[in-house]
Amino acid sequence: MKNYLIEITLIIIGSFFFAAGVNFFAIPNELGEGGITGISMILYYLFEWSPGLTTLLFNAVLLAAGYKLLEKRVILYTILSILFTSFFLHWITGIEMVFDESILGTIFAGVFIGIGIGLVLRGGGTTGGSTILAKFANQYFGWGMSTALLIFDSIVVFSSYFVIGIENTMFTILSIYISTKVIDYIIDGLNMRKAVTVISKKAPQIAGQINEELDRGVTILPARGHFTQESREILYIVINKQELFKFKKIVHHIDPKAFVVIHDVRDVFGEGFSYPKSALKQSM
Repeated sequence: MKNYLIEITLIIIGSFFFAAGVNFFAIPNELGEGGITGISMILYYLFEWSPGLTTLLFNAVLLAAGYKLLEKRVILYTILSILFTSFFLHWITGIEMVFDESILGTIFAGVFIGIGIGLVLRGGGTTGGSTILAKFANQYFGWGMSTALLIFDSIVVFSSYFVIGIENTMFTILSIYISTKVIDYIIDGLNMRKAVTVISKKAPQIAGQINEELDRGVTILPARGHFTQESREILYIVINKQELFKFKKIVHHIDPKAFVVIHDVRDVFGEGFSYPKSALKQSM
């Protein structure tokens, strides 16, 4: 129950930061945004339609179309995020941070939006729109969340050129780039992969749960403690950075006394991860 409350709290706070980034910095400085929010902002500039209401409508349609591809828990958390984000977008107004130097609005918009999306993802949900599409790409094609977000958001941003002009479009691209880096940092630092070593008396249970919930292979190595001379099994797993938070929850739930070492990994290829170009050419 405690974990659920923490996750929901992260989603609510994240939704607030996301809406604040849009209403306080992006819109006052006539910046765009990616995904559904970007489309809603274009409609606001053209027709003064509320971004909160249009975001809610578009996200509801997209979520209804792709609900079968997401876990039930992710769907529930995403619905919660969409509702709170739309609420904050509609009601949190009146504070407009307009700067003489456009770069300041760009930076703060990127930071606030990045914090918002990062917290929502950390809580187990998405902010809807392109984040849902990025979740699909991460799950089925192995794309990084930040990379997928950058691609999908850029498509919408380039379309906004006809509304906000070339200069603000360039600033918008910079803002999105900043937000993706903030997302990276909030989810789990700047490293793309993690290698994890686990020493536990309940190694088989942990391995089974990792297989089931993260769909990751687990290598089991026999070992023996020098001092106690007891035989133990060591687990070795390589996971995406987005999976680390969930991995920690799994291990802590099964064995709070487990000894866990997390290593930064420079590069990984093979089943479940991207392959080198030479291997891809041979398989074509």
